[in-house]
Amino acid sequence: MTSMKQTSSPPTDCDLAILGGGLAGSLIAMAMAAKRPDLRVALVEQGERLGGDHVWSFFSSDIAADHGFLVEPLIAAAWPGYAVHFPNRSRDLGTPYNSITSEKLDAAVRARLPAGAIVTGARVRTATPESVELEDGRTIAAGAVIDARGASGMAHLAGGWQKFMGRRLRLHRPHGLHRPIVMDARVEQLDGYRFVYCLPFSDTEVFIEDTYYSDSPDLDLPLLRTRIADYATANDWDTATVIYEETGVLPVIAKGSFEAFWRENERGAAPGLARAGARAALVHPLTSYSIPHAVDFAMYLTTLDNLSGLRLGRVSHAWAAQHWRKGRFYRMLTRMLFGAARPHERWRMLERFYGLPESLIERFYAGRSTPADMVRVLAGKPPVPIGAAIASLAGAGRELADLSPRIGAQA
Repeated sequence: MTSMKQTSSPPTDCDLAILGGGLAGSLIAMAMAAKRPDLRVALVEQGERLGGDHVWSFFSSDIAADHGFLVEPLIAAAWPGYAVHFPNRSRDLGTPYNSITSEKLDAAVRARLPAGAIVTGARVRTATPESVELEDGRTIAAGAVIDARGASGMAHLAGGWQKFMGRRLRLHRPHGLHRPIVMDARVEQLDGYRFVYCLPFSDTEVFIEDTYYSDSPDLDLPLLRTRIADYATANDWDTATVIYEETGVLPVIAKGSFEAFWRENERGAAPGLARAGARAALVHPLTSYSIPHAVDFAMYLTTLDNLSGLRLGRVSHAWAAQHWRKGRFYRMLTRMLFGAARPHERWRMLERFYGLPESLIERFYAGRSTPADMVRVLAGKPPVPIGAAIASLAGAGRELADLSPRIGAQA
């Protein structure tokens, strides 16, 4: 396929306009190019590069076998397994693990879409189900429009935050890691449940992310840089240079009204506008993972015969509402994590979870837990005080944060 160059001139009309060239929007564009090449697609991104500066990761078990072709071109690194570490448990797991980088995403989408289909450096002023007006006055008439610009706020939802800073380091000497460390909770527990996440991209390059399940969305960037540097030093990793840095603040959803959330986000916008990704709350309520849900939704859209604007709006609402209903179990666990567990002891819930069967863990991350899985997760002595657990499930536990404040979505 022909690799296309960046264009600053949007098409004046198309069959499908996708707003937002992050992960969710890019996957929809690539799925349409693969399965519906007859459709004229326009992908509109406010940044100069699709995907910004991010790393997204997923387990191979997250993706259905017949959907693997969609993510394969995006993968920058893959490993045959991963490790986790807690104060009382370390474990190597054999589920293959993969990481996507913005560079790979940008290159793959440009290689797949025809010339002129991608518009970067373009901010959207207004959008309706069938039209887009850019801030510079240019317009796009579309058969349908879908908004995948990331979470714009999560009013009427409550829970906590998964927030992080990640830095990709080039080292003077090999780091010695042979597989990712998905959670290292042996670090000092601060600001909620804290763990460090490591991806060995080469023998001398490692991505270190300092992550918190916190009651606050605030990030102290200088402090986080210091903690990452301290973690590298503790592992005898001598840093030569910082290749890049990213931050994120993602919602961890414990409860709320989906319909009120949906209506709130329609205020000031044209009613019926279709949504995707975090803008439609298509994330795992507890882990904030979005890749499995973005892939499933993108592939589903390619099967629709009717891609009119209003029809797509109804379809996206129905899909997101079904996803919300399926997430009830994970929201319950989020309430226990944030409402029942003392912040500095939240790691105990994750340590216990990682003692469960590997297949159960795979289904959990993919958002496909079976009824038997749910019983197994809840069975036995809970890693939080029983009274606090019951209170949190009854809505009388520790007060949960309103998720309306700022969100820096890595959608």
